[in-house]
Amino acid sequence: MARKTDRRSVILDIAEKAVLEKGFDATSIEEIVAAAEISRGGFFYHFRDKNALARAMLERYIAAEDALFDDIFDRARDLDDDPLHAMLIGLKLMAEMLSDLPNGHPGCIIAAAAYQDRLFDDGVRALNRHAILAWRARFRAMFAEIAARHPPRQEIDLDALGDMVSGVMEGAIILQKVLEERELVARQIMQLRTYIKLLFAPPGSGEAA
Repeated sequence: MARKTDRRSVILDIAEKAVLEKGFDATSIEEIVAAAEISRGGFFYHFRDKNALARAMLERYIAAEDALFDDIFDRARDLDDDPLHAMLIGLKLMAEMLSDLPNGHPGCIIAAAAYQDRLFDDGVRALNRHAILAWRARFRAMFAEIAARHPPRQEIDLDALGDMVSGVMEGAIILQKVLEERELVARQIMQLRTYIKLLFAPPGSGEAA
């Protein structure tokens, strides 16, 4: 059973690398089979078709991102129980982590699937939508807790602010790819951090987190 699981992971690793480099449409089952050194039958043993492969890639990517967010923001909360300070610490930790990646952020499977959603069935599109809404809810809840303790200096839409975290990261990944600037995503996260600090920190409060 372990060997079957390992082979499935190898296929997903190869497919993810190819998709992030050139998209789902340009990634063929044939090249995945060749790179994984398996037969077509071996591929179809694990994945019924390309939709099943895309669904598995999305599920794995979403789980990894959720685990990353849990780890970073749980550590931040352990360092400071003020929700604003914890958010600022968490964003700084994330920026530092991304700065340490030798080739920058590798890309986003969610975005890759969204750009070519015509290729997929309703199940894959629904999974992608669910992931985005779940991240909106995650960050919205964090900002709602911050706002309850630190009233914002301007009227805000908490859903839009929750989306802003994902929006900044996804947009920065595109900019990084086009401009080939390895630390661009980290810099954009730090700009988002500055905006959040200015939005919630009271005037004259000094540097938070």
